[in-house]
Amino acid sequence: MGAAKNPRLEARLKRKRRISRRVRGNTDRPRLNVFRTSRHIYAQVIDDVNGRTLAAASTLSQEIRGQEKAKGKIDHAKRVGKLIAEKLLAAGITKVVFDRNGFLYHGRVEALAAAAREAGLQF
Repeated sequence: MGAAKNPRLEARLKRKRRISRRVRGNTDRPRLNVFRTSRHIYAQVIDDVNGRTLAAASTLSQEIRGQEKAKGKIDHAKRVGKLIAEKLLAAGITKVVFDRNGFLYHGRVEALAAAAREAGLQF
C-alpha cells in the first residue's frame, strides 16, 4: 500500500515550484528564504549563483533565545525578521528577493517580512 499524501503539503509544494521559477537570488540581490513549522520559523539568505548561505536566523538562534519570552508565534517571527535584517545590513546587503517558500503570505510569514522591511531591508 502506498504512503498517504498530505494534501496541504502537496499544495504548498505545488505553490513552491510555481514561485521558484521566478524567484532567484544573485550576488546583488540574494534570496531571503522563509520556512516555518508549527513551532518555529527559520529565515536564511541564499546566493543562488554561488550556492552559499550568507546569513541565517531562527527562533532557535541564541540571540532570540537570550531575549525575554515572546508573547506568541507572530512576535517570534517579528524578532527573526529583525535579526536577519540586522545581520544582512552588517554584511552590507540592503536588497533581497523574498521567497515565501510556498507558504501563504499572511500571519507569521507576513510578520517576518514586515519586520525585516522596518529594520531596513528592501524587497
